[in-house]
Amino acid sequence: MDFLSQCTSGGCGAKIGPNELAGFLGGVPKFSDEKLLVDFNASDDAAVYQVSEDLALISTVDFFSPMVEDPRTFGRIAAANALSDVYAMGGEVLFALNLVCFPEKMAKQKLSEILIGGAEKLKEAQASLAGGHSIYDHEPKYGLAVTGQVDPKKIIHNNTPKVGDILILTKALGVGLVQSAVRGGVACKTSEKAAIASMERLNKYAAEKMRDFPVHACTDVTGFGLLVHASEMAGADVTLVIDPEQLPLLPHAYHYAEEFLATAAGQRNRQFLETKIDLTNTTPAFQEILFDPQTSGGLLISVAANKAVECLAAIQKDDPVAAIIGEVCQKESDQSIIIV
Repeated sequence: MDFLSQCTSGGCGAKIGPNELAGFLGGVPKFSDEKLLVDFNASDDAAVYQVSEDLALISTVDFFSPMVEDPRTFGRIAAANALSDVYAMGGEVLFALNLVCFPEKMAKQKLSEILIGGAEKLKEAQASLAGGHSIYDHEPKYGLAVTGQVDPKKIIHNNTPKVGDILILTKALGVGLVQSAVRGGVACKTSEKAAIASMERLNKYAAEKMRDFPVHACTDVTGFGLLVHASEMAGADVTLVIDPEQLPLLPHAYHYAEEFLATAAGQRNRQFLETKIDLTNTTPAFQEILFDPQTSGGLLISVAANKAVECLAAIQKDDPVAAIIGEVCQKESDQSIIIV
C-alpha cells in the first residue's frame, strides 16, 4: 500500500475553511474561567491557562494527513507545524503527545518512520515526548498535542498590532502551490526540496530572536494563508498594508501560481475574504500566493518600527529568507488589509 496515494488531501491545506469553521463554532457553548487567559473565542494560535503570577501553560493540538511521500519527512513536518503555535505566542515548548491515525493494512514500518521523524523535531526543540494515542483509520494522519509555558505578562497575541508597526514574515510563501505542482508531476526538484526544508524548519529560532524586541503581535501562517491570518491580526482596529513585491517566495512558486496550480484550500481562503479586500491591482499570480495555504509556515510578526530593521537582521542570521512585507496603519475605511 502506497503512502501518499492513500490521502485525499494533506498538510494544512486539509483544514476546514474559515467560513465553515466559524459556522460550526457558533453553536458551541461558552465557557468562563478567569484563569483561561486565551480560548478559542479569540481566534488566537493556542489556549493559555494561568497557573501562577509568573507562569501560564500554552496548550495546542495540530495534526493532518501526509503531503510528502517519505514517512519520516512527514513526521518531521507535522511535528514542526504542531510546535509552531507555542513559538508564535512567545512561549517555550515543554512536552508533547503523539496523535496517530493509521491504516491497519499499511506497512507498520511507515508508522515507525513517522514517529521517529516527529521525535527528531521534539529533540531539536529540546522538548519531551510524553505519550500519545493511536487509532486505525482509512488514511494516515499524524500530529502532536503540545504543552508549553509562558510568563502571562509576556504572552504575544495574534491580534494586538499597533499603528506604525512593521510586518516581518520569516518563511517563504508558496508551499501549497509547490505541493500542488509535485502532485501534478510538474514541480522541479529545486522547488520541492526548498518547500520540504521550509516545512521542516522550526519557528523556534525566529521566535527566540523576536523576544529581544518590542513585538506587539505574532501568528504562524498556516492553512488559512497569509491574507486570512493577516486579517485575524488586523481585527477591527487597524489596517495591514502588504506589498506583494516584498514577499519571500519559494523557487518557482510564482510560476506555479501563473499556471493556476492552486489548491482547494486556497480557494476556500479566497471565498472567505474576497468581499472584504480589493485585489483589483494585484496580479492573479500574487492573489493565488496570498491565499495559498502554508503547511508549517513562518511567523508573521508585528514589531515596533524603530526596531524592525534590527529585529529582521537578528532573525535573518538563522532564517535568511525573512523579509519586511508591510506595515500597520490607522484603520482605512472598513478594510482590514490593503494590497499595494
